[in-house]
Amino acid sequence: MGAAAERAEEENQEWAGVTPDAARRLVSAAVEAFAERGYHATTTRDIAGRAGMSPAALYIHYKTKEELLYRISGIGHEKALRIMGAAAEAEGSATERLRDAVRTFARWHAEHHTTARVIQYELQALGPEHYTEITGLRRRTDRLLRQIIQDGADSGEFQADDVPGTTLAVLSLCVDVARWFTAEGPRTPDEVGTLYADLVLRMVGAPVDRTASREEQAQRPPG
Repeated sequence: MGAAAERAEEENQEWAGVTPDAARRLVSAAVEAFAERGYHATTTRDIAGRAGMSPAALYIHYKTKEELLYRISGIGHEKALRIMGAAAEAEGSATERLRDAVRTFARWHAEHHTTARVIQYELQALGPEHYTEITGLRRRTDRLLRQIIQDGADSGEFQADDVPGTTLAVLSLCVDVARWFTAEGPRTPDEVGTLYADLVLRMVGAPVDRTASREEQAQRPPG
């Protein structure tokens, strides 16, 4: 399977919960248009054309362009919350949980960089009510990561005197992947995730001999 086909398959999986098929096609087309042109420069006609539909057909599923952005943002931010929640609630040390959180969060922003770029950088275009809802999801994600870092600081695993500031730095690092990542680049999403996890653990001063992921530890021979 070529790179283009793989990207199309990833997008299909990302929007699998959007039904019917016409609504899913519109969401996928809107993501492409918003990422390429920006929300404000994109028209409903642009989106409908990319989806192979008429502008009138778009309004059957979404009343406004903003409603499409809200749908995209909700799905993306709920996915981010699930990623962070799984890491925060897992067993293991703070080091293990932080590594898993950063690796999966950064990897998702690379794998779905087009979607991630839209949900992270077009947020201000949402209406007040939708903006409040989506920023609530963001705050919940932030709190989960902050708790992991706080746990590490409390246990002495991390050197993090400013936990809120460290949390912001880690989130900013991961989110920025969506801005620069390209499937044609030298690194795969997995490699980006591993690199960023290592960088973050060094940022918080985690002991080097405790930075291996659970998967890597499981592969180590006994003794």
